[in-house]
Amino acid sequence: MKRRFLFSGLLAVSLLLSAPPHSIAAQDPGAFINQLGTQGIQVLGPSVPPAQRAAVFRQLFQADFDVNGISQFVLGRHWRALTPQQQQEFLSLFQEYTVQAYANRLGQYGGAPFRVTGARPMGEEVVVTSEVVRQGGNPVRLDWHVTDQGGQYKITDVNVDGVSMKVTQRYEFASIIQRNNGRPDSILSVMRQQSAQAH
Repeated sequence: MKRRFLFSGLLAVSLLLSAPPHSIAAQDPGAFINQLGTQGIQVLGPSVPPAQRAAVFRQLFQADFDVNGISQFVLGRHWRALTPQQQQEFLSLFQEYTVQAYANRLGQYGGAPFRVTGARPMGEEVVVTSEVVRQGGNPVRLDWHVTDQGGQYKITDVNVDGVSMKVTQRYEFASIIQRNNGRPDSILSVMRQQSAQAH
């Protein structure tokens, strides 16, 4: 189940974040997700060099996701235990961690049909529902949580078949901290090491 969720999550993020930068002029959350997803399918594929996919992913993750909010959420109470300098380092490492985790796998999802199926308000957010049809597999339901932050849409979470990606990351990071004697700063050492290995 976890492997299936991670695979579906990679598919979801790859479709969304491989759109060309500075191309979004959508006037509502549904159009925002639809345009990003559709463009992502058009430019995504194994012929795109890994470095180019990573560069596009990095730029759009920074531009279209609520990186600060997601980062604080995935660390939970441990966020407040870090110094301001450690928090800034975590933000930087978290972005690169996400880029390296997903960008190398984007090519295998090229050409998968993507469509927005609806949108509904949820508190201060709008949840945009969509689905991706994998070749030889059942459709994957993707729910994008979108907020308007100063006139710019930001994605705060992606639910894949009802499972939150940021909640999954929160459990993963809590487990790492727990295995390191409960020291919140241990996550920085682990992520530094992962980043160094990726390069």
